[in-house]
Amino acid sequence: MDIINFLGEVAQSIVYSLTHEANIFYDIGLIIIVATFFAFFARLKKQPLIPAYVLAGILLGPIMGLITNTDTIKILSEIGIAFLLFIVGLELDIRKLKDVGPVSFIGGTIQVFTIFTVGILLGVGLGYRNLHAIYIGLIIAFSSTMVVIKLLSDKKELDTLHGRIIVGILLTQDFFAIIAISILSSLNDFSIMKLTFSLLRGVGAVGFAILCSRLIYPKLFKFAAKSQEFLFMISISICFIFSLIIHWIGFSIAIGAFVAGITLASLPYNLQIIGKVNSLKDFFSTLFFVSLGMNFVLGSILKLIGPLIVLTILVLLIKTFMIFYTCLFFNYKNRTSFLTSISLAQISEFSLIIAGLGFTLGHITNEILTLTILLALTTIILTSYLIKYDTNIYFKLRFPLQIFDQYTEHRSELEYVPDKSKHQVVILGYNRLGYSIVHKLSSMKKRILVVDYNPELIKKLIKIKVPCIYGDIGDTEILDRLNLAKTEMIISTIPDFRDNSLLLRKTREVNEKALVFVTADQIEEALNLYERGADYVILPHFLGGDHVALMLEDITQDITKIIDHKLGHIKELQRRRSLGHEHPFHSEQRV
Repeated sequence: MDIINFLGEVAQSIVYSLTHEANIFYDIGLIIIVATFFAFFARLKKQPLIPAYVLAGILLGPIMGLITNTDTIKILSEIGIAFLLFIVGLELDIRKLKDVGPVSFIGGTIQVFTIFTVGILLGVGLGYRNLHAIYIGLIIAFSSTMVVIKLLSDKKELDTLHGRIIVGILLTQDFFAIIAISILSSLNDFSIMKLTFSLLRGVGAVGFAILCSRLIYPKLFKFAAKSQEFLFMISISICFIFSLIIHWIGFSIAIGAFVAGITLASLPYNLQIIGKVNSLKDFFSTLFFVSLGMNFVLGSILKLIGPLIVLTILVLLIKTFMIFYTCLFFNYKNRTSFLTSISLAQISEFSLIIAGLGFTLGHITNEILTLTILLALTTIILTSYLIKYDTNIYFKLRFPLQIFDQYTEHRSELEYVPDKSKHQVVILGYNRLGYSIVHKLSSMKKRILVVDYNPELIKKLIKIKVPCIYGDIGDTEILDRLNLAKTEMIISTIPDFRDNSLLLRKTREVNEKALVFVTADQIEEALNLYERGADYVILPHFLGGDHVALMLEDITQDITKIIDHKLGHIKELQRRRSLGHEHPFHSEQRV
């Protein structure tokens, strides 16, 4: 009898397990199918995909109630955040953030504490008591690494100047978010000693990761690279190992994944790893955005509409203005400052974690948790459109924004134009491509003038006495200062169609004879620029093939020339490495 009861219990357990697994498979399948359906129409109408995923979640969750395993989906979505930050770490070259370090750290710190303070005051003004107001300040202080990185990655703008500033500010915000979570988790028995000990453990974990990247990874991955499957498995394993280590010492698994990615970024196999992991990231991040919509509470909208509007205005306007003005303070032009600030006009996934933690600990009510979810949905959806159309928005506002030019450092301190210097060639954009052009023209004894809108880069050019002007190609005032009527050659390495069209128009109005070289990312744009009067359009992703073709034509006459090409190339690569000119994962962008 006991045996029969035992077998019956086993059978019931198996049936429950199979049913439960089937339900999970059903839920995931339904989410992907519906999300794909919404994404199809979004692409058809040329709209961002994130709002489509959120709408799919609202339909599946609060409207139709078709998803049952919400906890499982939430866990899978958190894995999506981890994979996204793992890839961000893989793509991130810390050396690229060196030039934007001051604005990222100092500016990011000022922004976090200012918005946090404003949020507390606003929370009190809305009638929330002290601890609730503190949570509101924390919720609006941070921006979403998950959303912003995805949108910039889709636009291939992570390697731009404003992209690097954004990543730096996000890293600063995430650092403070982790500290805030640590304090809130131990608020009942909080002490400086516990917080310090927690941070020291975090520093120790990062130090261990760096040690592994220097001593263990090179040999390990050299062996693993012989098999693509093993390379994938060992990369994912390291991601999970550091996620678990970081989680064990009290931080988010996503931070552990990010640390793992950074330690692998210096390996020569990082692009292969990104290619392998990218599809996993896309799958799980889709679940994240759908799950965000599933948490939407329809019944609370009317009650929370007032606070929601006020907080949305705070995030979209005051936070944006704060970041914009901070960038101006560090001498970045209006365009860079605007593109940076408008990209950070949302709340963070850390805001959701903080609100969820506060609700679990009994610090806040369900009302504030629901308000946080509504605010996340609203600002993330709006951000998708703001980032998609950021350049168009800037050009609509660029004339009113000129009032802020007075706050940037005086122009003469960010340029070097000797009185007797009359330039023959103007080079717009001193990025990797521009560096090569300047180097070659200098060896040809050509008188050059470099224009770039990265103040740190201009300061470096001034130190080495390269004639330069701090400015933006899209600024007609800068173009008027370049004396285009008497310039022999103009080379733009900036792949922005609007800017290059303006350059061509302004040049041809005063100088039909000047040679004008511009840059494009797309074939259609290149053909259009030719129609507008360009003498040559550079497409960076085709240059390598053209160069090899010319080299092959040269060495077929004398096969020994390949040795000279090889030695020269190695020497040039070593010089580029010393300058931090690693080739980006995405196509060449404005820097």
